[in-house]
Amino acid sequence: MLLAIAVVLLSLGSSRADPLKLRIEWSVTPQHLTPLIPLLPKSVYRHYGKSYVVEPIRMRGTGPAITALATGDIDIAALSNQGLALAVLNAKLNCDAIADVLQDHPPNESDSFWVRSNSGINRVEDLRGKIIAVNSLGSGDDAAVRVMLAKHGMKSEADYHMVEVRFPAMLPALESGRIDLAFLVDPFSFEAEKRGKFRELFTQRDAIGPQVSVVWVAKTSFIKAHRAVLVDFLEDEIRGRHWLRTHRPEMAQILSKLNKRPASSFASWVMTRKDATYHSPDMMFDVATLQHNIDQFVKLDALPRTIHVADHVDLSMAKQAAARVGVQ
Repeated sequence: MLLAIAVVLLSLGSSRADPLKLRIEWSVTPQHLTPLIPLLPKSVYRHYGKSYVVEPIRMRGTGPAITALATGDIDIAALSNQGLALAVLNAKLNCDAIADVLQDHPPNESDSFWVRSNSGINRVEDLRGKIIAVNSLGSGDDAAVRVMLAKHGMKSEADYHMVEVRFPAMLPALESGRIDLAFLVDPFSFEAEKRGKFRELFTQRDAIGPQVSVVWVAKTSFIKAHRAVLVDFLEDEIRGRHWLRTHRPEMAQILSKLNKRPASSFASWVMTRKDATYHSPDMMFDVATLQHNIDQFVKLDALPRTIHVADHVDLSMAKQAAARVGVQ
């Protein structure tokens, strides 16, 4: 009898020690670093397999991610600035942004919107009635192009046609004439420039200015239940971002494996100033900039109303993680 009780107690203790599975949504890499996490050295991700493991879950963008976060199918969503507001206003989620995913500000380049050189589209006004492609409705690129169109007198989809196209399919769709404006993230923008048949019309920064583009968002209840594990995870992620910057050949090989493209497609630009995606080394972002981004969408009717961003941000775990690593 005592032996049986001991076995049960040992079993319970073992189950409690199992690492927490963090189901984290992502849409495109290397802009999103999430799918790299299970592939990086465990000497870098020191808590991996101990307090947590990561299951990267690929989704199209912010819209599906909000739904998955609401239904409990993911634990952490990578939401655009507009998406954070929509999660609070439309989905009625009690959630917080806990860390940076990617930002758009100098000195880095900015992702951009492209047209065919022979399309006759020379100004934003020429997009009236045209077919415009975004990765996902409700995403950051969707918000940016709507803001730019609104600035030039096109405030509803009666003035243009919006369609969803996956990032890898953007350039082929533009080349074939199925769409008139494509949002090309790196390295597809480099390919467009190299071919010489396409032209950049405007950048995301032209539309919105510097921005906190995408943040990791979790339900407040999940944060409360797993705060210590999240600090471990963010500590490892800070260390991981440093490793990627200082191990460029290895990083390029990992990205080659994930994207099924040559390592040379990534080695020269990822996590440099040529990269249109800025990854904060300490996972932090400026709350005032995020508030400004969301307020701007409201002024241009891209959002019904604003939110008080500080009420939906919890950077305390990122700060604690950065202090552990010694990042200032």
